[in-house]
Amino acid sequence: MVTAAPEPFVTPTQPSHDTHPVWSVLTLSLAPAIGLGMARFAYALVLPDMRESLGWSYSAAGFLNTVNAIGYLVGALVTADVVRRIGLFRATWIGALVCTLSLGVCALSGNFIVLSLARLVSGFAAAATFVGGGALAALVAQTRPAQSALLLGLFYTGPGTGLILSGITAPFLLQHFGPGSWWIVWGALAVLSAVMTALLMSNRVEVKAGGAANTAISVPLRPIALYLIGYFMFGAGYIAYMTFMIAYVRDGGGSAIAQSLFWCLLGVASLAAPWLWRGLMARGASGIATATLLGMTMLGTLVTLLGTSPLILGISAVIFGVSFLSVVTSTTTFARLNYPPEAWPKALGIMAVIFGLGQTLGPFATGAVTDLFGLSYGLVLSAATLGLGMVLCACQRTVKAIA
Repeated sequence: MVTAAPEPFVTPTQPSHDTHPVWSVLTLSLAPAIGLGMARFAYALVLPDMRESLGWSYSAAGFLNTVNAIGYLVGALVTADVVRRIGLFRATWIGALVCTLSLGVCALSGNFIVLSLARLVSGFAAAATFVGGGALAALVAQTRPAQSALLLGLFYTGPGTGLILSGITAPFLLQHFGPGSWWIVWGALAVLSAVMTALLMSNRVEVKAGGAANTAISVPLRPIALYLIGYFMFGAGYIAYMTFMIAYVRDGGGSAIAQSLFWCLLGVASLAAPWLWRGLMARGASGIATATLLGMTMLGTLVTLLGTSPLILGISAVIFGVSFLSVVTSTTTFARLNYPPEAWPKALGIMAVIFGLGQTLGPFATGAVTDLFGLSYGLVLSAATLGLGMVLCACQRTVKAIA
């Protein structure tokens, strides 16, 4: 059960130190850039070389993202308690630091157990960067109600930054150093993450209290059950794409340049998402916004089944990139528009747990299907899962309407 974190989560008044909200949120976005962009998603870039060099099946390769998701799930369960003890910002930068150290461990060993433990720890820490940073960003956004949707969207560009940085680094390092150089890529990603962690730690972001909320706020699950199941489907479906697409591009003859362009397109498209979807986000009190974005994510996955030409893969990357991170943004908006600020950590924590459960199932299940039938069948499973999530979220009404 996710518990509320009463002390740090308060009615927001204004950012401390007179820091502009945009700068505060962009600083916070470095946390998911590390926790997701580097520590989670960049694994797809080194997966083909690791699988071939270390003799793994697709199921084994998928398991490393499954164990990462298990860590994220556990982290989501305890993040609220951690935040209550050490505060939002400290939990966020400590999570980023642990993710960076875990990346360094991945560069030191090819042992499957060591790598699994490192991925487990990085998943746990990523939950702190995402849940803690997301809740703090929501509080900052609340100080500028007219710009709140855009400010929240800026926070969720963080993973896109990580995608771009890893995309312009990993494929060319692998090409230059040749087969078996996956450990060099992990080392380079650890260095990049260390730089971002230092920037995050040196730019403290806090929100002054306007009145503590010391009473635990209930977040009943039944009124949002359809939404939660739909979000579970998203977690299972999107992570399969993000785990195996580089292998799909590579198997289709994609060079290091093609892999880099595909991955960077994902990142660039996600950076454009806050401006593209801010009108939709402002109307995100029901499940329609999330359903719309899930539909776009499903479309981006289905496009890959048309072939492996650069044009088709580029279209897929743009459609998927502009929508998949915005699904997560829409869940934060949903919580913010349906619950008071003191309930946000609990609501976000519940959604993070559901998200983590989906991510735990997705990579391993898709890897098993891929081992049996091929990568294209794994992508079909991913698209079908996203489509089911879209239908379920479309049926979700506002919490007030249900009450």
